[in-house]
Amino acid sequence: MLNKVNVDQGLLEQNQRLLQHLNTSCLNKRQIKQLLSEIFGYQLDDSNEFLLPFYSDYGRNIKLGKNVSISCNVMMADKAGIKIGDNVEIGSGSSLLTVDGAEQGPIIVGNHVKIGGNVTILPNVKITDGSVIKAGSIITHDAKGGN
Repeated sequence: MLNKVNVDQGLLEQNQRLLQHLNTSCLNKRQIKQLLSEIFGYQLDDSNEFLLPFYSDYGRNIKLGKNVSISCNVMMADKAGIKIGDNVEIGSGSSLLTVDGAEQGPIIVGNHVKIGGNVTILPNVKITDGSVIKAGSIITHDAKGGN
């Protein structure tokens, strides 16, 4: 039986190969969706939109709702899990980091959330429905609608 370290390392390596193909190849919309579905481990909803490049470490710990729009150069370090609700926009250059030094924990983004460009969201953060996170923000604790 494989231990968790070997499984994690294998998943990391597989994800990096898929991301390299995704971010460096000339692909049509169907091919992009197919590769992202492989990365996430489930069929990506047709309503979701990605602008490339996109980055993650494991990929399999990202769960997306419907009508999610992710701009270019977004990084999702998903080791501890990232859950994103419906009708969410994430601006370019943003980072969702579930591991930061010794701290580790999931990130949960509610429905109808807008995250501006170059936002950094740290571990153990919940962003409630209807929140607006302004560009350049560093989110270290839970954010409630209207922020």
